[in-house]
Amino acid sequence: MVREAPLNDVLLDSTLSHTMADKIIRPGTAVSPQSPESELGQDSGEVTKLYVRRWFTVLLFSSYSLCNAFQWLQYGIISNIFMHYYGIGSLAIDWLSMSYMLAYIPLIFPVAWLLDTRGLRAIALIGSGLNCVGAWIKTGSARPDLFGVTLFGQLVCAVAQVFILGMPSHIASVWFSSSEVSTACSIGVFGNQLGVAIGFLLPPVLIPNIHDLDLLSHHIRVMFIGTAAVASVLFILVVFVFQDAPKKPPSLAQAALLSTSASQYSYKQSIIRLLTNRNFILLVVSYGLNTGAFYSLSTLLNRMVTFYYPGQEVNAGRIGLTITVSGMCGALLTGLWLDRTKTYKQTTLFVYAFSLVGMVTFTFILNLGYLWVVFVTAGCLGFFMTGYLPLGFEFAAELTHPESEGTSSGLLNVSAQVFGLIFTTSQGQILEKFGVQAGNIFLCSFLLVGTIITGCIKPDLRRQRANQEAAHSQNAEPHVETGDTPSCLLSAEE
Repeated sequence: MVREAPLNDVLLDSTLSHTMADKIIRPGTAVSPQSPESELGQDSGEVTKLYVRRWFTVLLFSSYSLCNAFQWLQYGIISNIFMHYYGIGSLAIDWLSMSYMLAYIPLIFPVAWLLDTRGLRAIALIGSGLNCVGAWIKTGSARPDLFGVTLFGQLVCAVAQVFILGMPSHIASVWFSSSEVSTACSIGVFGNQLGVAIGFLLPPVLIPNIHDLDLLSHHIRVMFIGTAAVASVLFILVVFVFQDAPKKPPSLAQAALLSTSASQYSYKQSIIRLLTNRNFILLVVSYGLNTGAFYSLSTLLNRMVTFYYPGQEVNAGRIGLTITVSGMCGALLTGLWLDRTKTYKQTTLFVYAFSLVGMVTFTFILNLGYLWVVFVTAGCLGFFMTGYLPLGFEFAAELTHPESEGTSSGLLNVSAQVFGLIFTTSQGQILEKFGVQAGNIFLCSFLLVGTIITGCIKPDLRRQRANQEAAHSQNAEPHVETGDTPSCLLSAEE
């Protein structure tokens, strides 16, 4: 396979065998043993290569994921204001958030198939495009009699989310080296969490709790138009910047996948293998319980806080912001920790157990009357509960390699949406009939079950094993075509 000529007119040529070990350097060529990262990328050898573009790719994805996540919570965190504005009940407002969960369940398998057959760029275009369309539809719903329009716009955004939510681990594997995948996945999830944080923070600031419907319409319109403008800019960037994959794979495990013929891959068989993987199924259930609890907590947070602290809509948003920002810190730190230690099982169990501790503490602190204590407790809860999200994606990628990360992430998110729907509707009814504390104890009981299930997962790290075996094969079976090439050039490494 002929490679591009570098700037010094050196022609590098290599072949990739089934062991990824047969490297050929043609006579009369020269290779620098250490190539610094340039504007094109970082050369990490003949088979694999890292590109600077990988960081722009994950940051752009993270940005439009942020915009979509913001639209998920822009109603729920000020639910009392929208109930007054549209003249509807609490259940209708809850469904504006739960529509995200409902849309995901039937659509994830077609989207995962599209990801496997059409690639990252097609999925990114559809996801960011639908997010933009939904945002513009909602700009026409800033009137008290147009709840149906705002619901339709939210449903379009909910469909867009299906093309976004499971992408971080796939982008990480396609673009990043084995020592960066957990950090890259954390950055991808970071955008979604930052969108949730902004969704907690901005709506209470932009839309005050006033009774003048005309003035309220103005504030709502400003929020909708601003969101649509941001979504449009991000969609244009995706059109011109986002690529399917780098020219060369970033890791040996990814190179091995690319060397496999497409005719050998069966989406149906991949699903069957995933559903018969015991460790993965345990992770699917435990991930769904934790993330479903977070979805329910996020959707109902306004009602919980204003129940004990009437008129504190802005502080309810700030508490949600605290939960999410601390979770973003947790996600980044755990991503860095995993890249350094590869202790997937131990880290996941530790974070899950402290999510349970944080939820129990939050449950019994909320009604004490001290908002500053609630903020501190919410920060501790968020660090572990939302910090767990990228852990689940990366642990799944390890347990299921070489299956598509988009498919494994999709199944995790299906579980999260199902449990999110069940928990949100159930906890909402418990809040009305038995109070806030009873509703939170309901969530704590399921987090306890999830912690026990996580402890039963065996750390079968297949992706790490594939990288180690590929590296060993490459080092153990070199094949070099000599000729007139100086011996110092024949031993050039990554």
